[in-house]
Amino acid sequence: MKGHRLTRGRLKTSAPLRRRSDVPVWLSILWRIGLALALVGIALAGHWFDRDGLRDNVDGSVSFVDVLYFTMITVTTVGYGDIVPVTEQARLFDTFVVTPIRLFVWLIFLGTAYDFLLKGVWERWRMKLIQNRLHDHIVVVGYGTSGTEAVAELVRRGTDPATIVVIDANADAIDAAEHCGVNVLLGDATRNATLEAVQIVRARSIIIAAGRDDTTILIALTARGVAPGVPVSVIIRSQDNEGLAREAGATTVINPASFAGLLLAGSTQSEHLADYLADLANHSGRVSLRERAVAPAEIGKPLSAIETGLGVRIYRERSAIGFWEPGSAALEPGDRIIEIRPMSEAG
Repeated sequence: MKGHRLTRGRLKTSAPLRRRSDVPVWLSILWRIGLALALVGIALAGHWFDRDGLRDNVDGSVSFVDVLYFTMITVTTVGYGDIVPVTEQARLFDTFVVTPIRLFVWLIFLGTAYDFLLKGVWERWRMKLIQNRLHDHIVVVGYGTSGTEAVAELVRRGTDPATIVVIDANADAIDAAEHCGVNVLLGDATRNATLEAVQIVRARSIIIAAGRDDTTILIALTARGVAPGVPVSVIIRSQDNEGLAREAGATTVINPASFAGLLLAGSTQSEHLADYLADLANHSGRVSLRERAVAPAEIGKPLSAIETGLGVRIYRERSAIGFWEPGSAALEPGDRIIEIRPMSEAG
């Protein structure tokens, strides 16, 4: 623990924050090559159809090779004077068509050079700006099976991928997450500097699915030290470690094996119990669980009187009050209500 605290503020992340570009590199290259060839083709066609307006100072005849040569030299330079336009029509074509084409082609070349030489600098600056502006975002640590499903479910529930940051130490996992359009950071989330790099203090919540309980608990401990007020949800595989995770600062501890066991056990006693629980947890189900603050107009009323859904639980300070308990007879300021709502009305 002491060694862990000593690392605070002196470690650097291993890679910058980034987000996938909407246009693939190969498509951008093909598009530019096609555009350049199309522009050269226009100049070539114009010179060929008006080849009588050109004069070859070498042999006096203008062949297709001469036209091709003259077009390429004129587009890329100002020409060498061995082939020249001699009619007004040819000169006007070179002035008002070929010259703009030359400029556009050079802009394409410069743009390509920018993409491959300067864009990296630009992207680093852009992501630094995004990084500095991160606010009310969701940080997902670990992009394995659970992390992938968590991100997918967040997106299905309407969360903008641009407000999600995925941290993982595995480059392949980071590449997979980047294809979902989220912000990604390749780094070790057990280090303070990694979490500070994604502005975790300003995050809406943190989801930790590191795959190993010891790593998950260490990340939760680090996150709680960096951002004491941000909710932390963790995936714990062993029931014995759930208490340790809560002591490390996790506000929500989820054990997939225990939840699956509940569903399986329930299915042996009731045909529809597991189906209903899965319906509540699934975004595509018919009903949805929702947590919200008590409305001013509801204060003093019983939980059963709320009109937005079916109230099932109240969280009052650190106590959980069921709908059957005396505390649910009168809602109080600061209460958090858990209610069941039809999915069509959940928002």
